[in-house]
Amino acid sequence: MRTFAVILFLLIGSFAYAQDPQVVQTNENLYEDAGLLYRNEANGGIIINSHGFGLNYRRCKHITAARKGVWEFDLVNYRHPKEIKVTNPFYDNAKGYYYGKLNSFFILRSGVGFQNVMYTKPEKNGVEIRYVAFLGASIGLAKPVYLEILYDNPVPGTKLVVTEKYDPDKHFPDNIYGRAPFVRGLGELGIRPGGYAKVGLNFEYGPLDTEIKSLEVGFITDVYLTPVEIMATERKQMVLLSLYLQFSMGKKWF
Repeated sequence: MRTFAVILFLLIGSFAYAQDPQVVQTNENLYEDAGLLYRNEANGGIIINSHGFGLNYRRCKHITAARKGVWEFDLVNYRHPKEIKVTNPFYDNAKGYYYGKLNSFFILRSGVGFQNVMYTKPEKNGVEIRYVAFLGASIGLAKPVYLEILYDNPVPGTKLVVTEKYDPDKHFPDNIYGRAPFVRGLGELGIRPGGYAKVGLNFEYGPLDTEIKSLEVGFITDVYLTPVEIMATERKQMVLLSLYLQFSMGKKWF
């Protein structure tokens, strides 16, 4: 009888404990583990290409789970492969300049394209691989180069320094003192309308579902309706080719 009473007491105690409310910890990774699709993205980054560097901005929206429509904007400079910086060795404090350079050239691009997933990120610390393609407008901006030119001065042992637009028929290494301030020539920008195509591979490695960290490599072709002249001693070009490397950071949201 005493044994039966002890067993009954333990059963009643266990039942009463089971009825008490319990406190559990919320799974903070619930939404991430659910694999929700963040339809909107925005990111910006730095472009390093084979002929210069610049900035990129992108706005993305998912069309399907694996495909995104993308609008992008680039601002980059373009340096001719034959640009070599020199100084006049006969004068103290002479400024460096690029002999033979007629124009500094900048490119504004605005285009649309897509990103398609080739390899999905297996886990938070993995890498997702996509291929990308873009088409759009490419506007070239040619800014004339101004230099500081040396002229004879009535005062013995001195020279006059005059700022002039570079003229390969008048200006030579012995009478060029150096580059003029960059702002000279901004009011004389020449516009070169054209288009561009870009293809590449994008590697996204951000550890959080709501952030973007990516590295992209690829190839860009810019084509202009009128020839682009950068160096006086080189032929004009209507097609500019570049390899590029791009680092981007941004965010995702619903």
